[in-house]
Amino acid sequence: MENWYDYPQYFDMVFRDETRAEVEFFEQAFERFRSDVPTTKLLEPGCGSGRLVAEMAARGYELTGLDLSQPMLDYLRKRLARRKIDATLVQGDMTKMEFPEPFHAAFCTFNTFRHLLSEADAESHLRSIAENLVSGGIYILGFHCIPMDADPESTERWTASHGGTKVHVTLKVIDFNRRKRQETLRASIKAQTRSGKIHRVRSEFPLRLYTIAQAKSLFRKVEDQFELQAAYDFDYDIDEPRRMDDDLVDAVFILKRR
Repeated sequence: MENWYDYPQYFDMVFRDETRAEVEFFEQAFERFRSDVPTTKLLEPGCGSGRLVAEMAARGYELTGLDLSQPMLDYLRKRLARRKIDATLVQGDMTKMEFPEPFHAAFCTFNTFRHLLSEADAESHLRSIAENLVSGGIYILGFHCIPMDADPESTERWTASHGGTKVHVTLKVIDFNRRKRQETLRASIKAQTRSGKIHRVRSEFPLRLYTIAQAKSLFRKVEDQFELQAAYDFDYDIDEPRRMDDDLVDAVFILKRR
């Protein structure tokens, strides 16, 4: 058993197709929710391989990326050097962050937040983000919410390719416990290079479960720091906010620092 986060080149390929839609949504959100002030200084907690850090830095923003994984940060550092762009990279815990200056906005998408397995850690993360945002700064937080009729044995498969390497990905729920609010995923990767060499990686990890009601409850706990502005889905259409009901599964929340 290996950790797929130790293979950032594969991890990056798996999600790279979402990058353009995400960063364009970020910029639209800055304009809509911070239209009266500049938004230039950005933070991504749990930045991973840094596809969003690199793309936003290339667009002229001042980026800081934080992650626990040293292989991910090493990969991102090389990526930035290759593209001749700059960002500040920090190895650290996203529940307890300290930076010398506050940020105008932060973003965390695609379930990174669900790696925080307890309510205490989730609240600590939100409060730490708030402490590192200017008043009026926004936090764009995206994660899957679990509907009440969710299939506890769901499996997703897809293929991605780049630079002559093709990656086949399977994500399978191998344990689902709604009472404990935790599921365990098995991520299986088969990577095949242009030369035909095959590398297989299998990794298992837990994620915290959220219904929309549980997400609302968590946000109420930090109402002294954040005001919920809007909710969207992974279509990233800034003109189509979503109701926060059980039909919202792939959720993106806009939180504004008081």
